[in-house]
Amino acid sequence: MINISFPDGAVREYENGVTASDIAKSISEGLARKVLAAKVNGIVWDSTRPITTDASLQLLTWDDAEGKNTFWHSSAHLMAEAVETVFPGVKFWVGPALDKGFYYDMDLGDRKLVEEDLVMLEKKMNELAKKGNIYIRKEIPKPEAVKYFADKGDEYKLDLLNNLNDGEITFYTQGNFTDLCRGPHIPNTNFIKAIKLTNIAGAYWKGDEKNKQLTRLYGITFPNQKELDEYLAMLEEAKKRDHRKLGKELGIFTMDDDVGPGLPLWLPNGTVIIEELEKLAKETEEAAGYKRVVTPHIAKENLYITSGHLPYYADSMFPPMEMDGEKYYLKAMNCPHHHKIYDAEPKSYKDLPYRLAEYGTCYRYEQSGELFGLMRVRCLHMNDAHIYCTKEQFFQEFKAVNDMYLKYFKIFGIDKYVMRLSLHSPEKLGQKYVNEPELWIETEAMVRQVLIDTNTPFVEVYDEAAFYGPKIDVQIWSTIGREFTLATNQVDFNSGRKFKLAYTTQQNDTDIPLIIHRAPLGTHERFIGFLLEHYAGKFPTWLAPVQVKILPISDKYIDYAKEVKASLRREGIRVDIDDRNEKIGRKIREAELSRVPYMLIVGEKEMEDAKLSVRRQGKGDIGVQLLEEFMNTIIDEIKERKSTE
Repeated sequence: MINISFPDGAVREYENGVTASDIAKSISEGLARKVLAAKVNGIVWDSTRPITTDASLQLLTWDDAEGKNTFWHSSAHLMAEAVETVFPGVKFWVGPALDKGFYYDMDLGDRKLVEEDLVMLEKKMNELAKKGNIYIRKEIPKPEAVKYFADKGDEYKLDLLNNLNDGEITFYTQGNFTDLCRGPHIPNTNFIKAIKLTNIAGAYWKGDEKNKQLTRLYGITFPNQKELDEYLAMLEEAKKRDHRKLGKELGIFTMDDDVGPGLPLWLPNGTVIIEELEKLAKETEEAAGYKRVVTPHIAKENLYITSGHLPYYADSMFPPMEMDGEKYYLKAMNCPHHHKIYDAEPKSYKDLPYRLAEYGTCYRYEQSGELFGLMRVRCLHMNDAHIYCTKEQFFQEFKAVNDMYLKYFKIFGIDKYVMRLSLHSPEKLGQKYVNEPELWIETEAMVRQVLIDTNTPFVEVYDEAAFYGPKIDVQIWSTIGREFTLATNQVDFNSGRKFKLAYTTQQNDTDIPLIIHRAPLGTHERFIGFLLEHYAGKFPTWLAPVQVKILPISDKYIDYAKEVKASLRREGIRVDIDDRNEKIGRKIREAELSRVPYMLIVGEKEMEDAKLSVRRQGKGDIGVQLLEEFMNTIIDEIKERKSTE
């Protein structure tokens, strides 16, 4: 007999070799029908895999992230089976689950997938799913695995096998499809009830542009049709809110081949939004005691060797430039420059915490296939800052940064968020992470304690820290439920020593400051992309590129419209006049489409009474007002940075 411990603390005895499915069935038949996988001693397993030792057990259903992940990875195998059935001879690379859905990279030879193929493949997937084929796990000796794929002429799986050893190779089979896979998988294909193949793309093998381009087929599945229908409805709404589409329609940004991929050009309307965000950040940071600095866009190689970004971060940096016998790199991060500013003058404990802030321009080499509108770019403007403090000051400083996030969430109407605490991997010390095990444990505990003591919602993620310390990635959700990584808040116990940063203590000794890297508004690029989708282009008045559009009914009232415009501009309100010889109905429709918050209609009666007919974006006519009355309303709305109602 073996002892199984449950998340609620209960411990039960079961026969050696029992499966998670058996255990679920012993609790209730209804639960057994929902179990997709299991977490055994913290590792996600097939629910049908025998458990042969005492273990902790968590049953995973669709409500668990790991359950969804297993469901979608199994769906990728089902899709591969359908593709192989319809297109014999196809070769597969990898087919992982995503945050939403899954994909599989495949080599179809000379065959090109087209949209019409997706309907046929969906039909085949549904046929195969209904068969209820079991996902069978089998451990395979390496020579046998190599022979299996060599006989098929599958260079992709043979390449994967090169990095695997005997004892860590497993095959999974369902129906007529077998693949090299570590798993886990759901019990059988009948769990998959609703299927949608969503997109066809190209992807270079191993992400290397020098390799062959494979076909990447995306899909998503659900345990019932209702959830698929809801997801597709959300996708339709997301298409309307696509920041690339809205960015073009509203004149926010553009891309140009002559400038280069991933290098957005900010148009006048987009520049207004940038300036308003910077104004908000500068006001907030000045009140919090930050000092503003400006640093150059390039630096010598030695700066990044000292910081450790070379070699840790080299793949994400542009190639060096040779000048005067020296190598210079485009700045990929602001921190080394800020460390040099800290070190420019002696510091004592009285100077700490020392907070440096900059909207710094950075350049990162993203693979061309990963570039995506404003979300993945090569030039980014970062709301960056670095705080140099003592260990005793750390709690309050880290908490103050988190409080700044919460302030911004309120301003922008972000209701759903979570802090993702990214931890190191002890096995990768000296490779991916600085080899200081004690400091890792200490700083991770410090960050965790701040989050716990401030009741901040957070999750822990293994092996995703920065190379110099633990970090928090801020995950936010837009109004339609799309998840974004907004920004980061990082602890750095390494750079102070690397750059020989110091301060004089109260006891007249020398100590090294702890460093906090933070960027609450992330980058202009990613945050404005998020805001475009979050607001569907209907920015709150304080952030809108044009806050008021004056619509004269005819040319006779243009002079009055100009008087109104002059009065509004004197108060700093961004205002335009639509002086075209068009009917007022068309002017209103086009102003609505351009998402201007306020429209002021002026005609004979308004001019005679020195008043305005006021319309609000999305609400229509809100009445006739005196100019002074309207100005008081809008000025207050802008000053208070009120969110869209």
